[in-house]
Amino acid sequence: MKVTTPRLTQNVLTGRDAGEPVLFVHGNVSSAAFWRDSMAALPEGYRPLAVDLRGFGETDPEPVDATRGLRDYSDDVLELIAELGLDGVHLVGWSLGGGVVLQALRDRPVAVRSVTLVNPISPYGFGGTEGADGRLTHPDGAGSGAGAANPDFVARLKAGDMSDESPTSPRSVFRSAYVKSAGVPDEDFYVRSMLTTRVGEAHYPGDGATSAAWPGVAPGKHGVLNAIAPTHFRLDELHEIDPKPPVLWIRGADDIIVSDTSLFDLAHLGALGVVPGSPGTPAQPMVAQTRAVLERYGPYREAVLQDCGHSPHLEHPEEFRRLLAGHLREA
Repeated sequence: MKVTTPRLTQNVLTGRDAGEPVLFVHGNVSSAAFWRDSMAALPEGYRPLAVDLRGFGETDPEPVDATRGLRDYSDDVLELIAELGLDGVHLVGWSLGGGVVLQALRDRPVAVRSVTLVNPISPYGFGGTEGADGRLTHPDGAGSGAGAANPDFVARLKAGDMSDESPTSPRSVFRSAYVKSAGVPDEDFYVRSMLTTRVGEAHYPGDGATSAAWPGVAPGKHGVLNAIAPTHFRLDELHEIDPKPPVLWIRGADDIIVSDTSLFDLAHLGALGVVPGSPGTPAQPMVAQTRAVLERYGPYREAVLQDCGHSPHLEHPEEFRRLLAGHLREA
């Protein structure tokens, strides 16, 4: 269904109309379609909804002001909750969506009954930081932002490439990074979802900026990758909110996207010699940063799925559903 708020018109996938609302928020270069099977398997007593974020799926492609961090996305979600009259929402966020739901929790904790994070981005953004406390490697956020995107992947995404002829095609990236092993059912369905991503300076990856520091790129002011740069998105004060709904953190042990040694982090690629000229900048410890923030927060539980990559809900659906259902009942 389409839901219009003062901000934009959002596309929302729905299931049964009754029960406690569970709102699923997808990750980068995807859409609400990635939650299809998780929604269908939600137990009785819960009302599943999944939203397309702006610039993805069938939601309006309103531009993303990256200087607000993830608040363009989280404010959209909070307005959707208000427009639908939802009370006590269970939020489930995957990857980028994990950051979106944490920002919504930070800004309006009274609206949230529980949070489930699925391989979420670090509370200190993506790239450009070091240490569990998320300190900036350089004041300008060098190493993060839209300049870190692979230009061939961006071009193939824009062209709607469904092939596997290149390691940088969306299908190849799905097989090599979204999941640990190929063979997820309905692969075409998920690749088509990836291809709904709006490409450009206002969306993915965003506008580029240069830096005098290695690796020569810094966050711009527009688009999704700049919105998750640590100069724009940080959740240092999450532990100060009240109330504090319970958080379940589910992650795949073999994730190569959100990791302490991420293959999408320019600093780690520099250490491996893939990006030349590295001065020894350490990799961003994304998992350690999330754990440090949640330990300060308080009521959380971490569940690690073995032999699993970035998408537990696709790779180990039965275990994911068991963990989610248990968390919802406890909340």
